[in-house]
Amino acid sequence: MNRKKQKLLLFATASLGVVLVLLQQSTAVERFVTHARQASGTPGSFGEGESLQTLARYFRGEDESARSHALQWIQTEAGKRYIAPVDAKIDPVWKAVPGYNGREVDVEKSLAAAEAKGYPMPPPLVYREIQPQIGLDQLGPHPVYKGNPNKRLVSFMINVAWGDEYLSKMLATLEKEGVHATFFLDGMWLSKNVAMAKTIAEKGHELGNHAYSHKNMSTLSRGQNETEIVKTEKLLREQVGVDGGLFAPPSGDFNQTTVDVAHSLKLRTVLWTLDTVDWKKPPASSIIRKISSRVEPGTLILMHPTASSSEALPEMIRIIRSKGLQLGTVSEVLSPQRLPEVESTGQ
Repeated sequence: MNRKKQKLLLFATASLGVVLVLLQQSTAVERFVTHARQASGTPGSFGEGESLQTLARYFRGEDESARSHALQWIQTEAGKRYIAPVDAKIDPVWKAVPGYNGREVDVEKSLAAAEAKGYPMPPPLVYREIQPQIGLDQLGPHPVYKGNPNKRLVSFMINVAWGDEYLSKMLATLEKEGVHATFFLDGMWLSKNVAMAKTIAEKGHELGNHAYSHKNMSTLSRGQNETEIVKTEKLLREQVGVDGGLFAPPSGDFNQTTVDVAHSLKLRTVLWTLDTVDWKKPPASSIIRKISSRVEPGTLILMHPTASSSEALPEMIRIIRSKGLQLGTVSEVLSPQRLPEVESTGQ
């Protein structure tokens, strides 16, 4: 074999060895290509000189240096961005106030995300929520009037006990605006309007229990309280196919027996923070002014399917959003879960 053939054979053998080593380290190959493409600034290709320089830097350990710098940055930011959870509590005015989850940076997942993207600066941050030590369920049977003030979420609680002439208009507005509300249904109304109740649920709204015959619950015995609540709960489950988990006493009238009975049936007693008083047929402008001046994070807004509220609803939604608040169901307001789509901005 002449000298030229020997050189070619030696080169081919060495090249095959390099290929086999790189194939065994597919992760390293992928990361090298990422670095090389970043160095060239041209997606999918890079110059010969730049690729050789990137390869040299990579195997000199600069990738480990990038990892170290990313880890240091993530750990520093983790200390700055920690938010402690807030426990649920009993307030002398607002009774049971929900807790609110805290958050912290998940250092390991953030570092893995940074590695997957070639260690950009600043690296991406991955958060995890921290549950409070005390939640609503641990407070026992107490009514709830509002959400946690740290959660910028508001809810419409719409009590339905008679009539449905304005329901379609309200549902159309809610659908147009992408808002889900909570409808508390009176049992007698529900028994005659199952189709409408199903329509409300199908549109993504939450359904709750508003007792059966709109009696003042505080005047009833324990057994009568239970009958009123159970009859409506059975209709919701059997006719509409939902388990609401929430109970709103008619006219806001209740006593501790009412709350205890609802709690025994795994229902949370919910009242309101802000009343539109729409049953008195005020002008829509009056409701809008009230919302504008008094709505705040955690507000539960009491409404009914009336002409006043149906006319005011579009402007109510606009004003609430203009204050940097979001709209959700009552259960979402009372949940300790954070609102990451708002709080992750600026990452």
